[in-house]
Amino acid sequence: MEPFPHHYTATASGDKANSHVTVTASDLPDLTTNAPAEFGGPGNQWSPESLLMAAVADCFVLTFRAIAQGSKLEWNQIQCQATGTLDRIERKPQFTEIQLHVTVTPQGDIGTERLQRILEKAEDSCLITNSLSATVSMTSDIQQA
Repeated sequence: MEPFPHHYTATASGDKANSHVTVTASDLPDLTTNAPAEFGGPGNQWSPESLLMAAVADCFVLTFRAIAQGSKLEWNQIQCQATGTLDRIERKPQFTEIQLHVTVTPQGDIGTERLQRILEKAEDSCLITNSLSATVSMTSDIQQA
């Protein structure tokens, strides 16, 4: 890992003739986004809101993977579903709560308590949720293979 600080840059571009926005970053495929249906968009493209929830879920899985590797925890599969609640606080829209539902299948006979501790450590260590003001809660479903 490189020493901190790290810097990340993305660019969003749009024009008056189209409702969509193109998001670009160096060496990555472009994304086309639009407003979600709740804000009058088509509802069938990535939106800033869905991208944020995707970033939360993705970061959780990547953080779990790193912690599991460091803990020598063997696992087969993990899925994290992030659901955000967008509300108005003092007339400003913001995500107030993010609920994570994590399903994990460990490899072999691993104690549920140990796996739950690693899941909680991943929740606590996720840099995306640590950068947000929303309350984060997690439920987990441990499925034995």
